[in-house]
Amino acid sequence: MCGGFNCSKNALTALNILFLLVSFVLIGTASYAKAAGYIYSFEIAGGIIACGLFLFFISILGLIASSKHHQVLLFFYFVVLFLLFLIQFSVSIACLALSKSDEKALLQGAWNISKPEVTDTAETLFHCCGWNETDLMNDDITNHCENELKACVKEVSKDSDLPKCQPCSVVLTERVSTLLVATGGIGFFFSLMELMGVYLAVRFRNQKDPKANPSQFL
Repeated sequence: MCGGFNCSKNALTALNILFLLVSFVLIGTASYAKAAGYIYSFEIAGGIIACGLFLFFISILGLIASSKHHQVLLFFYFVVLFLLFLIQFSVSIACLALSKSDEKALLQGAWNISKPEVTDTAETLFHCCGWNETDLMNDDITNHCENELKACVKEVSKDSDLPKCQPCSVVLTERVSTLLVATGGIGFFFSLMELMGVYLAVRFRNQKDPKANPSQFL
C-alpha cells in the first residue's frame, strides 16, 4: 500500500533519479555554454559544474542508501539534504525579495570590480554601453562599444551626435530582475523537493523491511 516500505523506497528512488537528471543538465549546460563562448568566465562555469557534481553525488548517495536500506547512509543523506534545503530556500527567498534598488546597487558593485573582458562581454551580449548615462558622454567608451564590440545600435540621434545606446545599468537591471524572479521560483520549487526528500528518507529509515530477518530489529 502507499506509505509502506516499498512505496517509500520507490518514491525516494524516483526523487533521486530526478536529482540525478538535474545534475546532468547543470553539468552539460555549463560545459556547453563555456565551450560555445556563451560564458567567458571560468569561475561562473566552474561554479555551475561544481553545483551539478555536488547534486550528482548526493543523488548517488540517496540511490545507494534507498536500494540497500542502509541506516547510516540514509542518516547522512537526509542531514546533507536538509542543509542543502536551508541554503537553497534562503537564497530563493532572497532572490524573490530583492528590490530594484538593491539589484542595481549589487550590479554596480559587481560591474566596478569585474575584469574588462567580463564587462566587454556584457556590452556585446546585452547591446549596451558603459554603466550609466555619464559613461555615454565619454567618447572613448562610446567608440569602444560601437567600433570594437559593435554592441550599440549605429543610429545617430537628431539632437546629439551620440549613438542611441542604453547604459548597461538600465538593460542589466531589467534582465537580472526577470532572471531573479525565475531563479527564485525554480529554487523555491526544488527546495520543496529537497524537503520532500528529507521527509521520505526519515520515514524510509524508520520503516522495517518486510523481507528482512525480523530478529535484526530486536
